[in-house]
Amino acid sequence: MVKGFYFLFSQVTEKVMGRENSTSGEGFILVGFSEQPGLERILFVLILIFYLLTFMGNGTIILVFCLDPHLHTPMYFFLTHLSFIDLIHVTCISPQMLVNFGGPDKSISFVGCVIQLLITLGLGSTECVLLAMMAYDRYVAVCQPLHYFTLMPPQLCWTLAGISWFLGFSNSLVHTPITMTLPRCGHHRINHFSCETPPLMELACVDTTNYKKEITILSSIILVFPLSLILFSYGHIAQSVLRIKTSGGRQKVLGTCGSHLTVVSIFYSTIIYVYVIPKSKLSHDVTKFLALLYNLIPAFINPIIYTLRNRDVKEAIRKMVTQKPKLGK
Repeated sequence: MVKGFYFLFSQVTEKVMGRENSTSGEGFILVGFSEQPGLERILFVLILIFYLLTFMGNGTIILVFCLDPHLHTPMYFFLTHLSFIDLIHVTCISPQMLVNFGGPDKSISFVGCVIQLLITLGLGSTECVLLAMMAYDRYVAVCQPLHYFTLMPPQLCWTLAGISWFLGFSNSLVHTPITMTLPRCGHHRINHFSCETPPLMELACVDTTNYKKEITILSSIILVFPLSLILFSYGHIAQSVLRIKTSGGRQKVLGTCGSHLTVVSIFYSTIIYVYVIPKSKLSHDVTKFLALLYNLIPAFINPIIYTLRNRDVKEAIRKMVTQKPKLGK
């Protein structure tokens, strides 16, 4: 699968680079909040703090999963993939924002823009599908507890994770070359802080109606189908909870599913508000600020939610911290 992605990426790059001279010039200017230098200085500090905390939080979850054999279960396997997605996403976005907000240079190369768009689109789509796979895992754990490890063997977990990555980046490999090869007639100022599809489409000097329809259809599939699977899984989980007579049993199920359901709610509420609901009445600055929150907040909050609500993760982190002096000896 990795070789397949490499081949597809090379084809996308070749196609996009083939039209670079006619569509992009020497790159792009990320306008960001350049008309408000004071705001950019504040955002620089906030983004730096968020990036470091997000890197530390998600990196800790990945490290703990690798080091603690007790966490080698399907639930934490998918959680590790989620943390890896968040880690790569903020790493793809934040350094470029820090450069743009921290000084007069607002430029990004054409290749850099292609890579940023490809990766962020792919990771966002992958997370949509992965959250559905995590919901299915919770469904099996709650509704089929006695057969959990039989129904969720490691081979199936890797297959489900692979499907998530494949579908996510397949969606990105469709959008990216079309977006980057739209004729721009010399326009290169992106009214945003990163390379995303909507602001890049605003640079096009041709009718993009058909392309917008394609985006709507593909985005609906990548959003609605996983969300439907999540709702289906939690519908069955709710039925199982109602059949549990003891309050302790219900609390255990809610504790098992609460973290994932919270992450799903935050992810889908932000992505729907930012990219689905029309923003015709909002200014560009407000839209950019909302997109900034979408790119930073979920990745920052996810490890906090899973750490604070999960006793196993907290215990694994405690062991890892307390064992450090022994390893030093």
